[in-house]
Amino acid sequence: MALSECSLEMLQYLKLKSVSELFEDIPKEVRIDGLRLPDGLSELELKRDLEALMSRNTPASSQPTFLGAGVYHHFIPAAVRAIVSRSEFLTSYTPYQPEISQGMLQALFEYQSFMAELTGMDVVNSSMYDSSTALGEAVLMSHRISGGSRFLVSRATSPEKKLVAKTYARGADIAVDEVDYDPTTGLVDLSDLKIKMKDDVAGFYFENPNFFGPIESQAEEIRAVVGSKTLVAGVNPMSLALLRPPGEMGADIVIGDAQVFGTPMSLGGPMIGIFGCKSEHVRKMPGRLIGMTTDIEGRRAYCMTLQTREQHIRRSKATSNICTNEALLALAAAAYLALVGRSGLRKIAAKNVENMSALSKRINGTKGFRAPHFKSAHFNEFVVSSDTNPEKIHRELLARGVHGGLVLDRMFPELKHASLYATTEMHTKADHDRLITALEAIR
Repeated sequence: MALSECSLEMLQYLKLKSVSELFEDIPKEVRIDGLRLPDGLSELELKRDLEALMSRNTPASSQPTFLGAGVYHHFIPAAVRAIVSRSEFLTSYTPYQPEISQGMLQALFEYQSFMAELTGMDVVNSSMYDSSTALGEAVLMSHRISGGSRFLVSRATSPEKKLVAKTYARGADIAVDEVDYDPTTGLVDLSDLKIKMKDDVAGFYFENPNFFGPIESQAEEIRAVVGSKTLVAGVNPMSLALLRPPGEMGADIVIGDAQVFGTPMSLGGPMIGIFGCKSEHVRKMPGRLIGMTTDIEGRRAYCMTLQTREQHIRRSKATSNICTNEALLALAAAAYLALVGRSGLRKIAAKNVENMSALSKRINGTKGFRAPHFKSAHFNEFVVSSDTNPEKIHRELLARGVHGGLVLDRMFPELKHASLYATTEMHTKADHDRLITALEAIR
């Protein structure tokens, strides 16, 4: 049957005179007069067009990038890509009959084990979408643990992450308030935390290192102020190769992003959220938990131990509507950590600190620039302030083949003429030289 005949039959069935009557509910001022699409291309022509478009991108391998703010450029061993590309693993979705996928379950179990060891937590689930949604879930879980109608978040947190947390909290009628940071150190302002830590507060979230890069040195004091309420700590897991794990400092919940372990930047995603907690809170935890057991013949086997979502239990008892996880990226993280090992991870983390220290000193010695802005120890990220408009600096750096840091003025108006720079083991002295030369040329 021809398309026109199909259309006619449809209109007759709907008792309509014309196709335009189907769209009468759409205001005329927002309608469009068809889609102006180009003619179709052959496969060869399409390949040429796509290659031309892709050639306009400048990868970090050919242009040093000092943009961090949650997505970081780290080296990924070739074996990681080889492992995750195997047909047994490479799938767009988590199996719905998980017990037949013993290889994937074991990989997720290993991922959980690695993350639990790094964070010092009793239990870590098999991943969330990213650290932002992990924070949103942590807010809801804190409410389940401690009650309360308010949740506190350190102001030295990514604005996007705070917005996601507020979106999650809105549906549960939880207000999200911010706790100031010390303008000198960039660390949590303990006096402001004490003022805002009232009986109606469910918990408090802080990061170590925080969004500006400083390493939080007041974890015990923060734990004391939070008291019996839920303490949520955010981490860059790469830094945990050097820093004391949050589980040892009294955190009830730990979140973070494992993108630093084997996942490329990929224009900002996908990411992989870490979510861990103390064992007494495991029944309130969202997501999936893989456990190790034995089968009917006594052989080691893996199974889905916890999956408290509404497709598996009564909706009133579900902790989350999370329907899947970042299983492939969790596999990549497990492969990455297995390949680099404990000592290798420490060397990479130490190189990040070394590069941060060297670069911040060089920027601070460049006329018109001051770094780091905050007087604290840092991991691999730091704020640079200047006498010149940072938007202008960013444009001129790009023109000189360097991607600068994140401009902070609009997100943090109190940080005038400031940008957030990150450096990792991927940056060589030549990359730092290129940045400094470009900054010196800016007037």
